[in-house]
Amino acid sequence: MTNFTDVGARTGGAAADARAAGNLAGGSGGPMPGGPATERPVAGGDPSLGHLLGRLAVLEARVRAAVADRRQTDPEPDDPFRGLYVADDHVDRLLAAAGRRPIRPEPAPVADLRSTVEGAADRVEAVGARLRLRTLATQFGLSELDLEILLVALAPDLDARFEKLFCYLHDDVARRRASVGLALELTGGDPLDAAARARFDPAAPLRRGGLLLVDDDDRPFLTRALRVPDRVTGHLLGQSEVDASMMSALRESAPLPGPEGERLAAALVAGVRLVYCRQPPGAWAAAVAVGALARHGRQALVVELAPGDPRPLELLRTAVREARLLDRVLVAGPVEELDLPAIRELTGYEREPGGLALVLYGGVPWNPAWSDTGVLGLDLHAAARRPAEGVWADALAVAGPGSGPMSTEAGPGTGLVAFRLPPDHIHRAVAAARGLAAADGAALSGRYLAAGARMQNGVGLGRLARRVEPSVGWADLVLPALPLAGLRHLADRVRLREQVLGDWQLRRGGGRGESVTALFAGQPGTGKTMAAEVIAAELGLDLYVIDLSSVVDKYIGETEKNLERVFAGAEGVNGVLFFDEADALFGKRSEVSDARDRYANLEIAYLLQRMETFDGLAVLATNLRANLDDAFARRLSLVVEFGKPDVLERRQLWAKCLAGVPLAADVDLDFCAGAFELAGGDIRNIAVTVAYVAAAEAGIADMSRLMRAVQVEYRKLGRMCVEAEFGRYFPLLAGVA
Repeated sequence: MTNFTDVGARTGGAAADARAAGNLAGGSGGPMPGGPATERPVAGGDPSLGHLLGRLAVLEARVRAAVADRRQTDPEPDDPFRGLYVADDHVDRLLAAAGRRPIRPEPAPVADLRSTVEGAADRVEAVGARLRLRTLATQFGLSELDLEILLVALAPDLDARFEKLFCYLHDDVARRRASVGLALELTGGDPLDAAARARFDPAAPLRRGGLLLVDDDDRPFLTRALRVPDRVTGHLLGQSEVDASMMSALRESAPLPGPEGERLAAALVAGVRLVYCRQPPGAWAAAVAVGALARHGRQALVVELAPGDPRPLELLRTAVREARLLDRVLVAGPVEELDLPAIRELTGYEREPGGLALVLYGGVPWNPAWSDTGVLGLDLHAAARRPAEGVWADALAVAGPGSGPMSTEAGPGTGLVAFRLPPDHIHRAVAAARGLAAADGAALSGRYLAAGARMQNGVGLGRLARRVEPSVGWADLVLPALPLAGLRHLADRVRLREQVLGDWQLRRGGGRGESVTALFAGQPGTGKTMAAEVIAAELGLDLYVIDLSSVVDKYIGETEKNLERVFAGAEGVNGVLFFDEADALFGKRSEVSDARDRYANLEIAYLLQRMETFDGLAVLATNLRANLDDAFARRLSLVVEFGKPDVLERRQLWAKCLAGVPLAADVDLDFCAGAFELAGGDIRNIAVTVAYVAAAEAGIADMSRLMRAVQVEYRKLGRMCVEAEFGRYFPLLAGVA
């Protein structure tokens, strides 16, 4: 195998030959301070660095020839103020000279030196080495002239001697970087050649690829300074870290296996370079792409645009450059954060020579105006619905901080089927669960996994809903058998949704969603809100209570917009959406007699349509079922009727509500259950009232205080306190003799 350290020695000798042949008139003829770049040893025998230094030696020889040419025409090379002023005789010489410097052919020794360097590079590549400079030219579609221009701009960043040499060649000590004109001179280009000048255009490969920056736009074209971004310089020297300016937008994602990933990988292998993934909220496209590419030996560069980013296009341009430098597939989105020109610029990269493989994602359908070429479209909604036991198992198998004992309840996916989380969220959920378990000194269990999964919920609902972490369970519910069975059936619908709709092929067509929607109907205080909380607790989800004051708006059309934010936000979180007093929103449509009726009916029509496409779990609660529009009935998964409790149920409610209150021996709960026909909410209010009275007076609740608390609740309900109901305890009431 050819060793580029040896090549460096040979190019150093060739550079000396080039100096001798260059006829450095008026100079010492000796080497530049420090010697040719390639005379220095190459660290670790890196062939890529050796090739870069070899090309730098070629540039050095060209610079020497240019310096020699300047000295032949410079009458005062030893003027200490050279480059700081323009003398009169210098102006006269400029006026008497030709309009431009003649183009001289490259000296033969310089050409021989270049042939030596490139010949060594050919031999190194023939045995399997990959040279970063040549790979860069291939990935960015650079011509040989582009590559030499890049080396001219790069030289001062690799060898500080070029900084002063460029000052000399410019005859200006303030211009330390090569200019467009000097780059053309050193590479044999003609300043009047439109094709050569076009290599510096913003749309040319060097600048479009982010490899070359042209500064000083206010200066004449030929005197504009050239520089290479530090990241490109670092890459050519072997740096593999991604540009620090885009670190905040980079995302790591665990892989998600599935047929969608296999299709994506097969397309990329076949030469497809533009893929669009339509996905539900979450990092589904990144997970699918990372998994598919890893199985085929490729890597992805995942970039997530933040909402409201003021400069998304600049970030994406950097990301494109990074993906091409590192030979990765760029996965970027969501496209909703970009305007049409930005998307078209991004998709345009895949058409260039050595073009970019690009995977875009978003929550909207593909727009044909985004690209002039074909695109592979993938819908990832099925991947998001698919159970992820394998991903949970992988996350649980990874040891990390807080890794400790694991209970038998913490099997893959145990109790977590209601959660639809991307793989990266699953890994974070497991890490959070381990931290919670470690804080409690307990084994990792399904309860901690559910808590960790809830922590991954976004803030999509924002101010439109109040988040409630469930704190009750089935044991806290006191209901007859029929509504209790309905609630358990509701939980089963959520748990078994994918089996029934997917495996058993009962999924509806027409782009309709897979929502599970229930109506809880009954009188106030009969347990509707608690039942919704129990369902959420059973599924391990949070309860999101919709705030009607934030949703309903007096201005036409604003209520519908707020409702759309509610439904869209709910699809981005794992939770139970709870509409209390649902008849305020889902009321009956009426005959249209004026514009107000028309717009009120439009609101109901919107809700009817939106419920068809909703993909989550929603519970509607109302005291007045008859006020709901009949068209909602077909869109409900089930209706649960809540009636007032009977005597036995009231006895259980009295016991549960007063379980923590110190009771005197004379408290007769059997009498209370039989005498007072109250709902569960009323009984709880009485329990709270008597607890406060007892705490203020004697620290214990006796029958007298309990009867006075019942009297307070009766007055709130507008009911009369009659002796027929209170019986022998009637004299205990306040204000009764």
